[in-house]
Amino acid sequence: MFWFEQGLCFLPAFLVVWSSSTFIVSYLIAICRHDVDVIFPYISDTGAEPPESCIFGLMTFISACAGVSTIYARYKFVEKLGQETGVARTCLNRTGLVLGMLSCLSMCIVATFQETTLIIVHDAGALLFFSSGVLYIILQSVISYQTYPFGSSSCLCRVRSGIAILAALAFFPTAICAYFVKQSKLHRDTDDKDYPFHLASAVCEWIVAFSFICFFYTYIDDFKLFTLRVKTELKESS
Repeated sequence: MFWFEQGLCFLPAFLVVWSSSTFIVSYLIAICRHDVDVIFPYISDTGAEPPESCIFGLMTFISACAGVSTIYARYKFVEKLGQETGVARTCLNRTGLVLGMLSCLSMCIVATFQETTLIIVHDAGALLFFSSGVLYIILQSVISYQTYPFGSSSCLCRVRSGIAILAALAFFPTAICAYFVKQSKLHRDTDDKDYPFHLASAVCEWIVAFSFICFFYTYIDDFKLFTLRVKTELKESS
């Protein structure tokens, strides 16, 4: 049996590979077409103009679907651990599920409403995506410590906590510096007064985004431990 055939580990593995490809492919296409600057554009800038906007939107939607599946599977895994060992709190697990689903929904909003069309909706979706995503991985780090040693190893718990702290620290300059960026053009001039804020915000945005990817990568070993099955029940006709 290959490693990706064990349990449900193919879910987070696919999510990590596909999400990374989404960011990288749209960035490379935008660079080749000279639609954005080479040095740290916003992630959404790389998917603002066609044809990369079409590719970015499609790949982001698939990432969101993979994210929903992975987050739900994680929820059921923690729920099962809680039932058998009593180590996980149901309220935290459900809150994590809601935050994760909200993050996936807002990801679709960001990809659908480009900043060059409806910037208010785009920015609101981006803020919701990053804030709910950061809260989700923080909560999952707490849950990992609660379920130890039944769920994850102590080393993995520390890794998740480190990733969550990094994402949280990078989120604040992302949002704060973005507030001071007054221009929404795709090509930036280093002489612009708000360029330092743009650069700081963009760098931190990429850090937060890849923190999410790294966090889901830590799910792979956990997902080898369980499977999910759909049970069909037919109701008797009266």
